[in-house]
Amino acid sequence: MMNNNSQIPQRILMGPGPSNVHPRVLEAMSRPMIGHLDPVFLEIMDENMKLLRQVFGTKNRLTLPISATGSAGMEATLCNLIEPDDDVLIC
Repeated sequence: MMNNNSQIPQRILMGPGPSNVHPRVLEAMSRPMIGHLDPVFLEIMDENMKLLRQVFGTKNRLTLPISATGSAGMEATLCNLIEPDDDVLIC
């Protein structure tokens, strides 16, 4: 059985996900993959870190994007707020 994508109607998705994807994002996703140690990827990460420092108004060189789930982002945030010997309750 063949899948005919031309019969899928255009919709505006208003739920929590999936959501509509901008055409520029779809185009970027169609490009060849690069590895996380590729010099091109490292350049992109450096640029993203620079832009994030601007957004957050910091000069902290450890500012970096995290490619992970929202839960992983929250965990990373929490790990940066607690210190050794802090008591933490996780519900």
